[in-house]
Amino acid sequence: MTDLIPAPPAHDHTAVPIYKLYGYGNVWTQPDPLYCETIAAQEKLHNWHVTAHKHADLFQILFLQSGNATVVLDGQAQALSAEPAGHVVVIPQHVVHEFIFQPGAGGYILTLTYALLQPLCQRHGLSLHALADPALLTLGAQDGYTSLTFDQLDREYHHPHHPQRGPLLEALLGSLLVWVHRHHAPRPDSPAETSSGSLHLARYAQMIETHFSRQHQVGWYAGRLGVTAAHLNSIVQALAGKTALQLIHERLLLEARRELIYTARPISAIADSLGFSDPGYFTRFFKRLAGLSPKDFRRRTLGSDQTTGS
Repeated sequence: MTDLIPAPPAHDHTAVPIYKLYGYGNVWTQPDPLYCETIAAQEKLHNWHVTAHKHADLFQILFLQSGNATVVLDGQAQALSAEPAGHVVVIPQHVVHEFIFQPGAGGYILTLTYALLQPLCQRHGLSLHALADPALLTLGAQDGYTSLTFDQLDREYHHPHHPQRGPLLEALLGSLLVWVHRHHAPRPDSPAETSSGSLHLARYAQMIETHFSRQHQVGWYAGRLGVTAAHLNSIVQALAGKTALQLIHERLLLEARRELIYTARPISAIADSLGFSDPGYFTRFFKRLAGLSPKDFRRRTLGSDQTTGS
């Protein structure tokens, strides 16, 4: 396995570091499209604390197998204990995340490229590649095989010369992704009838992720999906319980929250980066969805009286 080569983090227009692998900049140094590391390794590498950062084109799965940890996802902290069976945290690209492990915690952090994730999802009929929000899942009493699968994947990953290592890694990873999908994805009443709708929803979510800051209308997305705006809206409502426009607005709100929490940029600059030509309209949009103004949200979240001018 190739050693990691430290490099400075990449940055976009925000002040949130963007890494390929935490602490090693924006160059993927691994020979595989998958990287598996243990939580125990974080003691030596980062003194048990992986500070806030995000990834532009990587999907992560954290498995807390033993001990305790705090995960911070887009500013929301959650204390976790592995008792009795463990937790799985699913982190899509662009989610700002931070891990604070208690000494002695055990488990794994899987990092995989979307170039690997997307064909695996398509092969197994999954929609995980279209996720925009993180998920926190708890292993049940019947999920012991999932813990064993993580163990086996880690062992196989660290033996690069094993025969048929690649296919076995994909099989083990596919098993884990199916488990995540079963525990996270909604269960439609008629899978056969919703399969094409699920594909449209996944593609729509991907397109929103790419184009949300340009604030296109639902009809623009529908045209590129080859359906009418009304049909797209009915699909989203049936499978996600929301309107197609709500998904666009929720993605804009999520990015605005990230900017307000993790950067000191003026509110007017945040509004402009998200496609709002009028900062006042951005403030009204944010307050309508979040319940308070951007300035008040930043003050309350950071617990400080200091605010950034608009």
